[in-house]
Amino acid sequence: MNLSQRSFLKLLDYTKEEIEYLLDLSADFKNKKKNNIPHEYLKGKNIALLFEKTSTRTRCAFEVAAYDLGMHVTFLDPQSSQMGKKESIEDTAKVLGRMYDGIEYRGFSQSIVENLAASAGVPVWNGLTNEFHPTQMLADFLTIKENFGHLKGLKLVFCGDGRNNVANSLMVACSKLGVNYTLAAPKSLWPDENLVNICKDIAISTNCQIEFEEDIIKATKDANCIYTDVWVSMGEADNIWEERLNLLKNYQVNMNVLNNASQDVIFLHCLPSFHDLNTTIGEEIYKKFGLKEMEVTDEVFRSKYSKVFDEAENRMHTIKAVMYATLKDKDE
Repeated sequence: MNLSQRSFLKLLDYTKEEIEYLLDLSADFKNKKKNNIPHEYLKGKNIALLFEKTSTRTRCAFEVAAYDLGMHVTFLDPQSSQMGKKESIEDTAKVLGRMYDGIEYRGFSQSIVENLAASAGVPVWNGLTNEFHPTQMLADFLTIKENFGHLKGLKLVFCGDGRNNVANSLMVACSKLGVNYTLAAPKSLWPDENLVNICKDIAISTNCQIEFEEDIIKATKDANCIYTDVWVSMGEADNIWEERLNLLKNYQVNMNVLNNASQDVIFLHCLPSFHDLNTTIGEEIYKKFGLKEMEVTDEVFRSKYSKVFDEAENRMHTIKAVMYATLKDKDE
């Protein structure tokens, strides 16, 4: 499988076989990491991390993965770069592409990362945009495969805002990998129809279903994986909290929802999560609206069903696989 010099912008750009290759490569790197087997396969290469949105997992995963592979890292936040302010995206990409072997971008519109990739001349990796979150998907599906031993034929249910980048990417990933996908959400929060049609066409070839349901109990019946995300995404205005809470309060993942699923169900969340009052935002929401828990209850989050920290760790192994696969020499 040759992915050398390919960018990683969205899973729609990759075939089922290529995604499965990246998952297998991730598992191999995880095994090497656990057994202290050195793998500095990209020693001497340099990468730049462009962050217009803050992150814990994405930044740490890229940095540690790069160091493990023997690479050097430069981190650029909005205060450290002129991109989009004094310098165009195209010009920034051309400059960085002459200095670095690969570029990660985490920020806003998908068009920005696409433009970076078109101009950089080196692989560009999407660490998150408003529309897609492909590196998160690899971590999610590696976690699922670790728990079930396979992906084909499983049922994954996403509960919450079906238009956000995680929900969009889950629908794409499921259709590519033959996993049945159900969205549990009010109709006003269902995804873009064009993306739905693309995923349904892909699902025909992988023999899986893409479905939408307003009733969370109907949606989660016999689910193998139940996934949720925060109800207000990064970058959205604070004044939409009340509206979003009213729309999604009936889609909280609690034990009643898990008990409705398959006996072997696992719970997934891309993190961070508002499952208690130990965050400033969580405390503010409680004072304003009286909610101690939001998209998931603390009971579920801390339960035996929860695989969220395995999932978080797997960001590192899967990002390592993406960087290695796209930066290695073609003949390796």
